[in-house]
Amino acid sequence: MADQGDMKEEDMSRDIKEWTKHQVRKWVLTLNGVDDTVAEKLFQQDISGESLLLLDETHLKDMGVTFGPAILIINARKEVVKFRVEEPKSSTNQPGKSSKPYPFCRQHDTFRYIQNDILDVPESGASNLIEPCHEYKGFTNTTDETKLTKFTKEAIRFAAACMNSRTNGTIHFGIGDKPEGFIHGQVLGVVVEDKEAYGNELKSAIDFHFDHKNKEAAQRCIKPPRFVEVLNKDSTSSDKCVIEVDVVPDFTICEENFYHSYNLGMKKGKKKSNVKDPESQPSKNFFIRDGSSSKNLLDSSVEYKHFVDNMAQRSEIRKKAEEKHLTGIKRSTQGSRLSHMITGGSSSFDKSNVEQIVIVTNKSHSSQFEYLHFLVELNPAAVLDFDPESAQHGLQYQFDQQSTVSAHLPAKYKITEGVEDIAKKLELTRKTSWVFCNGGIEFEAPVENDLWLMDKGASVRDVISFLCRKDVLPHKRFLVIFLLLSRVSDRMDPLVETFSIFWQELKGTDQILCICDNEQAFTSWKDLINVRCGINISGRCIYELSFPEVNGTILSLWSKNRRSSRFLPCGGGSKVLLEKKMERSLNALDVLCLNQCEGGNEDKIAIEEKFYKGGKVSWWNFYFAEQPGSIPFIKRDQFDYIMNTLIPDLCSMKKASMLLNLKHITGCGGTTLAKHTLWALRDRFRCAVLKNSNADFAEVAGQVVKLLTFDSEEKRPKVPVLLMIDDCDDMEKVLDLQRLIEKECVRKDIQSLSAQVILLNCMRSDSDQTDSDQTDSETIADTVFIGNKLSAMEQKMFMEKLVEIEKTHKNADTFYGFMILKSNFESKYIQRIVCNTLKSFNMDEKQAQLLAVLALLNVYGKGACLSVSLCEEFLDLKPKPFFGTNKVEDGFGKFSSFIASCQIEGEVVYEAVKIIHPSIAKQCLKELKETHCVMKAQITDLLLITNKFYESTQGKSNLLQDVHQILVKRYHSEEESRFSPLIQDIESETPELVEMVLNNASKRYEKDAIVTQLLARYYCLKKMEYPEAKCWAEKAKGLSVDNSYIADTSAQVIKHELKNAIAKNKEDPISPQNLGTFLKLAKSAIEAFKETQSLAKKESNQRLNIQRDNTLFNTSGCLGEIQVGVLVIDMLEKTPVFSFNGVRHDLMSQVLSGDVQLQDVEKKDPRPNKSRSYYVILRQFEELLSHLRPAMKGNFDFLEKFSVNLSFRFGTKDSREQHTLNELSRCFRVYADLFCKTDSAFLLKNKTLSVHFKLHQMKQFLEKEKADTYSGLLNRLSSHGSPEMMEKIVRHYDFVCAPGHNSTPKERINLIYANVVLSCIKLESQHFYPYQKLIYLLGQVLQEQIPLTESLPLYFIAVLLLWPHLYGSTECRNLGRYISMMKASYHTTMKEVYNGKSPVVHFLLGKKPGYGQLVPNGELKRCIKAGQEVFASMWRNGKIWKHKRVQELLCRVTGEVKSNCILADTCFPHLKFEVAPMYRSQISGHAEWARVSFFIGFSMRGPLALDIELIT
Repeated sequence: MADQGDMKEEDMSRDIKEWTKHQVRKWVLTLNGVDDTVAEKLFQQDISGESLLLLDETHLKDMGVTFGPAILIINARKEVVKFRVEEPKSSTNQPGKSSKPYPFCRQHDTFRYIQNDILDVPESGASNLIEPCHEYKGFTNTTDETKLTKFTKEAIRFAAACMNSRTNGTIHFGIGDKPEGFIHGQVLGVVVEDKEAYGNELKSAIDFHFDHKNKEAAQRCIKPPRFVEVLNKDSTSSDKCVIEVDVVPDFTICEENFYHSYNLGMKKGKKKSNVKDPESQPSKNFFIRDGSSSKNLLDSSVEYKHFVDNMAQRSEIRKKAEEKHLTGIKRSTQGSRLSHMITGGSSSFDKSNVEQIVIVTNKSHSSQFEYLHFLVELNPAAVLDFDPESAQHGLQYQFDQQSTVSAHLPAKYKITEGVEDIAKKLELTRKTSWVFCNGGIEFEAPVENDLWLMDKGASVRDVISFLCRKDVLPHKRFLVIFLLLSRVSDRMDPLVETFSIFWQELKGTDQILCICDNEQAFTSWKDLINVRCGINISGRCIYELSFPEVNGTILSLWSKNRRSSRFLPCGGGSKVLLEKKMERSLNALDVLCLNQCEGGNEDKIAIEEKFYKGGKVSWWNFYFAEQPGSIPFIKRDQFDYIMNTLIPDLCSMKKASMLLNLKHITGCGGTTLAKHTLWALRDRFRCAVLKNSNADFAEVAGQVVKLLTFDSEEKRPKVPVLLMIDDCDDMEKVLDLQRLIEKECVRKDIQSLSAQVILLNCMRSDSDQTDSDQTDSETIADTVFIGNKLSAMEQKMFMEKLVEIEKTHKNADTFYGFMILKSNFESKYIQRIVCNTLKSFNMDEKQAQLLAVLALLNVYGKGACLSVSLCEEFLDLKPKPFFGTNKVEDGFGKFSSFIASCQIEGEVVYEAVKIIHPSIAKQCLKELKETHCVMKAQITDLLLITNKFYESTQGKSNLLQDVHQILVKRYHSEEESRFSPLIQDIESETPELVEMVLNNASKRYEKDAIVTQLLARYYCLKKMEYPEAKCWAEKAKGLSVDNSYIADTSAQVIKHELKNAIAKNKEDPISPQNLGTFLKLAKSAIEAFKETQSLAKKESNQRLNIQRDNTLFNTSGCLGEIQVGVLVIDMLEKTPVFSFNGVRHDLMSQVLSGDVQLQDVEKKDPRPNKSRSYYVILRQFEELLSHLRPAMKGNFDFLEKFSVNLSFRFGTKDSREQHTLNELSRCFRVYADLFCKTDSAFLLKNKTLSVHFKLHQMKQFLEKEKADTYSGLLNRLSSHGSPEMMEKIVRHYDFVCAPGHNSTPKERINLIYANVVLSCIKLESQHFYPYQKLIYLLGQVLQEQIPLTESLPLYFIAVLLLWPHLYGSTECRNLGRYISMMKASYHTTMKEVYNGKSPVVHFLLGKKPGYGQLVPNGELKRCIKAGQEVFASMWRNGKIWKHKRVQELLCRVTGEVKSNCILADTCFPHLKFEVAPMYRSQISGHAEWARVSFFIGFSMRGPLALDIELIT
């Protein structure tokens, strides 16, 4: 018996306590740095494993072990203990779950083993000959040098046994067995560095081990080794694999042969020498399978003879077994089942009833990727991926190469905010949302199956619950596909629990499809689901098709058009392939390709019916109209004008982005004309339609430029982009998109020698213009108007089209969209069809209620609609999954002809319905009122109080926004509207119901400050119930604490209360009691307006940090304070203190200016007793009164500076700003009447005061004429004031600034401005200074100390006058510094107010010397003889610079490009100044120091380069 000390290390127990003293000695001998004598000392002291655990340094020292070895032993013991403790927990050692072996005789199956799983098939002998027998080899005690030898030896032995026994078999290397210290069938794996060597060695071994006559048969029966990957327990990859060799002794190969094998040494010896070595005697073997092992029958001649004699019988049994197996293979019909299930019953994706797809999948294999292309075509909304390595080298990595992906962890789906906000962040339905359900990204580690449910199960349940919400994916119209890329054989596998959750959420399996590629995987999956859920899912599974067959079947379900490559124009008639990933990355755009619709098999009849009934035009309509035998698509009169004039003109402009506005009356074909233009130009432009006008425009701009530059490496793309924007009512937003595109072109350094992007902005017009109005709009270079009257030519084409329609469509009488347009919007036709359709209308019926709501939303919500899922819920349609041809429109019954379906591109894409035509919707409301007594208030109330509209259905967020808009959005006209059109119409129809509607609105929008504000405004403006209005206003402030507009409402309520109280008071003089009440209200109102101003400034400062927020500065607080000041003046004029005579009037002016105190007025009052009670009241508000004039003056100056120096980027003032300016003018007249004149005759008699009085009088005159500020003077350039008045202003300033009159720097600066303005208004005047004198005066002022408040106007006028054009003064050497200081001053002075606005270009550089080089902006307008709208259009698109008179007037300057600016040349060769381009895109792409020419404009932000052209 061997000594126990000779035991191998692997024989030692895992538990140290079980070690013997021999094993302890053996262990110590392995420690580096510990002498053998130490091991002997421990052995002599009988130290076993149990006592080893108790040893410390003292014990070892007592045994004579020195300190060094003692420390090493203690430390080594700790490591062993630690290892042994951790070892059972480690996934590399702990026995795993039961597992099936790799599918027999398959080389490219995706099956993988899991470390330490137990194969549930024992080692065995022959059974039915077809079912393989198995043999396991741990391969653990094999050195690298002997691995190949052992592998071939065992493989040949096993293979020969199987061939002789005629049984299939597999030998596994890397699967443990009990004799080796492992559990029988335990997956261990081995590290293989050179897989090819195993295959070569096995092939060679077959040649060596078998007779020459049997070599070929053996090579055919013994399959090449396969290397099955071994995964860690958390599904991550390891470096191990299991080596397997399959043996298939087919009857056709083996027939009745039998196979001897020879050991390697004997075969080699035979080749080398005929001399026999006694130690290598011939070793002939005849192996058969005997139970779980292979037996050599040559050891028993009797058994051998018996076996050989029965070989013929055994071969016949094998033959029959093979035949029986082949007859068991059934012909599959699962291809058609797959087609049916994956399309929701239509068997075609072109007409699929499945709107969205969710994929659930597990570990993939590289061999599968070639056959999973169908996933890219399916473009799933979400993928729940349980492979933690998917992003590194798995399915997600492959998918990302071909499509767009947004990767997330499940936690992102937890509902912590609005559902649509979450969907937006996830980019759900925009990109495939890839959910890593078992870690693998963002440093989240994967877990084993046993721990997954506890660790990650809850978060994945959140994902599934989110996806199954009715307001996320379309209810009953999305399909969940379980794509089993790896076999699921563990009841704790996450996919089993995931299936269960989907099954519960979807209430069944109708929306679930399972796909795997073999029956074994299906059987395992089916059994697990049966155990977990108690259901049989066989009917929802595809398993008889391989993945290549699945791939081919699914891909065949798309038409040729959907499968074909799509192309974009690339210039010169060439085209470029639009890759699928690229197209999907442009998810904000609907890209129109060159070969759009070609090869399609869409339902022509259905598509045309939808369009003619009133649906939006699709590309198919144009395509069908071009097919042989069809009448061409109707060309509107404006089509040729757009194609042949406007588009070419815009393309010639040297600006990156140009704008073309197509204004149209709703329903008159504006969108159709715009799309027709795109269709006709798709070979010359890269055309696209913006899907959602509420999208993030910064992202849209990026995608537009991406489309522009796709497959173009040049700085100047060959083909421009034509982008259609539909139904974006906010012109500022369109201009913002244009600006962002310009910015993106600059960032990409794209040359803009011509327009690169043309925006075709198709927008609704609020006015009902007719053809007669079009002539004027045509003169606006960037605007076309489409009216609601057809020309004679258009009517002829519509009649021809009607004839064609009636031939192919039986129901042409319901094509209301077409017929309304053909009839020129004839009111009698519309009335007739509405009256007939609504004949049996009953508001108690749900269909009728929904129709009324849709009509209301369409009329007041500009085409708003309701989601299909909401309509199904409301109408109780209870659809089944994928209900095929059933349409929600049919649920409207007799009203279905008025309903059209549409797709909404919101944060989540969904299907919706709407009224087919706005004229029908408007007539419906009229008919309901006049015939059925259903008022708008009743419909609105139904919409507000019906909870079903706001439950979790798709489009809920959009509906809330639409309803909110029709309640609160006002459309400002000449007279500012106080309420939305809906509220105003309810007021006119049923005024007694307005309050009820608004109160219900406040309940629906309980936390909405704007709706609460609406109630405050209603009670204030309509009911004049000011206490109630104040309550609502304060509630609104509480809901939106820092909102200046909400705060302004509180102030407005107080102002209106004051105004109403004064108007009602008929006392003259006013009583002291009422005076006190009024002044108290005035004080409260002014304080509230000051709060509004403070919040407005706070908001503005916050916007400076948000570059994409273009909200304008809120000036309502400033105007409100002025209005209250006017009311105070009105009430004070009715008091005895200030209304006695003209002198008393002057005293009021002085008191309100803070120049005279009330006590001094009281002392000099000739009737103090009569007015004493008034003085008591007035002294209580003396601080308010003494600051009234300065406050009003400060607000006037601020608002004037705001309006004069900054303009809307659109170029024209909107009605609200015009209303503000009108109100300011009214208030200023009141202000000027009080503060800007004097009636004090006694001052004129006092000669000592005459000069002082004259100065005072002149300054008052200047203030009255708004000439006391530089902005007021600049405003006279455009206000068309008389030249004589301007001359008078200059004379007054000349006197004010005369020596000895102590003029201020501000007054001297204003003198310079006055001279410049006069020279521009009346160049022949004799009253302005000679140019050089003005320059001299400017030089003097520049030497003075200037207050910060005057630095901006000073440096602006200095840059303007000193620009070295034809000649320059010495002062112009400092011009660079002045430009820099002007820019700094502009940002300091204007930063609170310039957000969303552009600086006004006050002057441009002219060709003439002196004053002649100062060309005011208004002079250009006079050159082109156009109104403000046309002028703004020409300025915006650059056409103004091509006007001959303008070119004659302005001086074209040269310069050099430097970074983001231009160095402008001057009359001094070495003196150049930086000029910022108006549009930076005009210099992007140009080489540094490229020569350019341009015009120069002067704004408060600095000099600007306009109309930049490259000098070649």
